Amino acid sequence: MEEPAGPEARLRRLLDAAEDASPVQAVEAVTRELGHALRATAVSLLIADLSGRALVRLAHVALDGPEDGSDARHDDEERATVLPFDGGPPEQALRTQQVQVLAPEDGRTWTVLAPITERGEALGLLELLLPEQPSSDVVAEVRRTAHVLGYVVIASRRHTDLYEWGQRSTPFSLSAEIQRRLLPSAYTCEGGSFTLAAWLEPAETIGGDTFDYSVGRDALHLSVTDAVGHGVVSSLTATLCVGSLRNTRRHGASLLEQAALTNESLLEHGCGPVGEGFATALLGRLDLRTGELDLVNAGHTAPYLARDGRVELLELPADLPLGLFEGSTYRSTTVLLQPGDRVIIVTDGMLERAAASLDLESHVRETRMLHPREATRALSDLVIDASGGVLADDAALLVLDWHGDHGAPRQTVAGADVTPSGGI
Repeated sequence: MEEPAGPEARLRRLLDAAEDASPVQAVEAVTRELGHALRATAVSLLIADLSGRALVRLAHVALDGPEDGSDARHDDEERATVLPFDGGPPEQALRTQQVQVLAPEDGRTWTVLAPITERGEALGLLELLLPEQPSSDVVAEVRRTAHVLGYVVIASRRHTDLYEWGQRSTPFSLSAEIQRRLLPSAYTCEGGSFTLAAWLEPAETIGGDTFDYSVGRDALHLSVTDAVGHGVVSSLTATLCVGSLRNTRRHGASLLEQAALTNESLLEHGCGPVGEGFATALLGRLDLRTGELDLVNAGHTAPYLARDGRVELLELPADLPLGLFEGSTYRSTTVLLQPGDRVIIVTDGMLERAAASLDLESHVRETRMLHPREATRALSDLVIDASGGVLADDAALLVLDWHGDHGAPRQTVAGADVTPSGGI
């Protein structure tokens, strides 16, 4: 097989191909360029489904072209085929962040599956079918291209609904659409001194849960909120809550000021009946230089701290939820994190009704060795199973690992941190 050209020329061709194409065609253009360079017989983007439990193969197929006999979704000339996780190589490639090279079953075609990742956010897989066994240099080239492809997807999706459409294996209600827009664009962030991942399992009627974070030069801001009620009204209350928290944070307000001003905003602009447009919240600010985590608890479920093999609730003073009474005051508690600590923030959907039978502290301990991205999925899967697949309330959680040594460079391979997270 012909070995790839030099890295500078390869990168230039890939970026030129992405920019020359429309946002809808950018990923296809990049994968086509790679396919030509490696003489691949086929190249595919497998994007992560929003459920977190499947990959979706996106393809451009003319509607008058041949049918493949699958139950793929079509939108004009776009096709999306859902590939549920079954423990096989695609799932392993995504979860372990390791390239999978599969020997041919037909005696002719080799398959390479490379994770598409940006700062630990698993966006999907790059799949190549090759006519002969790839060399280590070719595998490395595929891995690098998958990393570049991640940035192409991130940039292109700002201009088109194609990728969002492909990721939605089930239709969204209006309240779900509003809730989706409130969440950060990436659910995972590896930041050197910390790793953060969050997840939301929405109830059928949407319960108004959200999570948010923002990384500063020396601080990490985070929040988990739970608006009262269900449906559109709950989503609108959540919108006011998250919007106010972001606005005050971007004005440089302290945690206490963010809580107080958001409380007033919900009272002034609340969408629900009087006394029903409120939200519980847990707000945090982590000093990345010292490990000091300041927390404000506005009527929210207490978070967990995993340290040295133990898991315990952080007993924080609980003040009133946001949006109940004018002039409510809030208190801040400082927790000094140690390298190796894990903090888990949940909403009450992780604990209520059927989920109450779970020993969440035990499961937090059992999942401690998992990357936060995988720990959030494992814990949410437990809640789904305990609830029989139907949640009565949203279940959201945020997992934060503190590594310390702020300012030290990350050790990454194609967008994923290769440093073990360590145990407790």
